Amino acid sequence: MTDSSSPDHPKVIVIGMGLSPDDLTARHLDIIRKADILIGGKRHLACFKDHSGTMKVITRDIQELTDFIGRHFKMHRVVVLASGDPLLFGIGSAIIAALGPDNVEIHPNISSAAAAFARIKEPWQDARVISMHGKQSENSLLTTVAESPLVAVLTDPIRNPAWIAALLLRYQFHQINICVLEQLGTPFEKISWHSPEEAVGKSFSEPNIVVLKRTSVPHALPSLHLGMPDDAYDHENGLITKSEIRAISLAKLKLLPHHVLWDLGAGSGSIGIEASLLVPRGRIVSIEKHPERIRSIESNQLRHNVRNMEIRQAVLPDGLQDLPAPDRIFIGGGGRNLEAIIRSAAGYLKPDGILVMNTVLMDNLIAALTTLKELGFSTETTQIQVCRSKDMPWSRRFEAQNPVWIISGIIKPKI
Repeated sequence: MTDSSSPDHPKVIVIGMGLSPDDLTARHLDIIRKADILIGGKRHLACFKDHSGTMKVITRDIQELTDFIGRHFKMHRVVVLASGDPLLFGIGSAIIAALGPDNVEIHPNISSAAAAFARIKEPWQDARVISMHGKQSENSLLTTVAESPLVAVLTDPIRNPAWIAALLLRYQFHQINICVLEQLGTPFEKISWHSPEEAVGKSFSEPNIVVLKRTSVPHALPSLHLGMPDDAYDHENGLITKSEIRAISLAKLKLLPHHVLWDLGAGSGSIGIEASLLVPRGRIVSIEKHPERIRSIESNQLRHNVRNMEIRQAVLPDGLQDLPAPDRIFIGGGGRNLEAIIRSAAGYLKPDGILVMNTVLMDNLIAALTTLKELGFSTETTQIQVCRSKDMPWSRRFEAQNPVWIISGIIKPKI
């Protein structure tokens, strides 16, 4: 191994502390002792208060930290103390990204996830580990819990065990046991098991890690896929984007996993529900003005177990101002207000955004194309007429559906 302290090959050394200083080896301690600059959290630096080198506390400003290390590591022995394992949602990845892998040496240690599963005697080769540190989205946690029967969650003071329990209850995850492991590796270590209902009202000491273990196989749900049959949805008097049109419209939206989609004039919610398959880390906002259709969307959302959809009642073009900025917009309804809806919604669309709409009305086709052109979009129009087979007394025939125009508006890049 290259001597990381050699002046010919200076490197930043990142040492995982494990659960406590007791997990440090003699080699770790020798490297720390020889450091000119020792960097870590207050709790970690307090373990080496007699150290003769310069001490620097890690703050939330990671850019400032990596800039500081970059200025000093070639002339001084810089050692960074990291919680647990530096490369499991730790500071190690940020330092490598900033300085390059050739300038960093990592010394792994016991992670809180490994320690948690060891404490509860649970094999974890098939478990998922997710960090909530700094996360603003619930979707990644919900998706992970839905997909895996065993999940470790690295919490933060806001997204704590009670917050996680409340989220599970909100989305009907009742058949899960919650293990909270508090202050692992300290004299105050505590391990407790709770149902979501029990955990939601409790306080737990920091730091902690949560293990979620499914207690039963979830009830079989309809297998959601693109182009679901129309009868897979509750809908009002046939007011639903038909299966074939739905699949093509979703293709035109060109959704990516992290996208935010607005489904305006959502009707039964079928577009947004199937879009959830394509944006597992993203978010869908379905807006509908009719209360009875709102109830259909809610029913369909529950039926198909869609967790990253938000439903709002509003009369378009109102109700858009406080929504997350969309990467994609689908307009399934609009009637005589279509032009106003396009103008209002387009103003919120992110750069490189796409707006797709369906219409069966010639006047709306012309209004949509004219408005999109005025707003600087490039457009593409596809006409689809679906014919479905229909049984006859001794044969089959095709029954034509109404022709539908699918209009795509793409923001033109600025030159």
